[in-house]
Amino acid sequence: MERDLKRDRKTREGVVVSNKMQKTVTVRVERTFKHPQFAKMITRAKKYYAHVEDSNIQIGQRVKIEETRPLSKLKCWRVVETLA
Repeated sequence: MERDLKRDRKTREGVVVSNKMQKTVTVRVERTFKHPQFAKMITRAKKYYAHVEDSNIQIGQRVKIEETRPLSKLKCWRVVETLA
């Protein structure tokens, strides 16, 4: 029985906050959730290092990233596409 590994990969959407590195961008991913006790909407953010082959992605662009094998110490995501 063969598993479809492509299906198991996580995806996130976020905004590029840095493109100073070669073949790497920093993506800020925000998530909102309701506080369990106070019922207030809370926003939390996390930064991910993502691999990109063509370095024409600019700061402020919205991108979709996908989980991949570890490419370096901190980088285990890659940019799949740029969103509008």
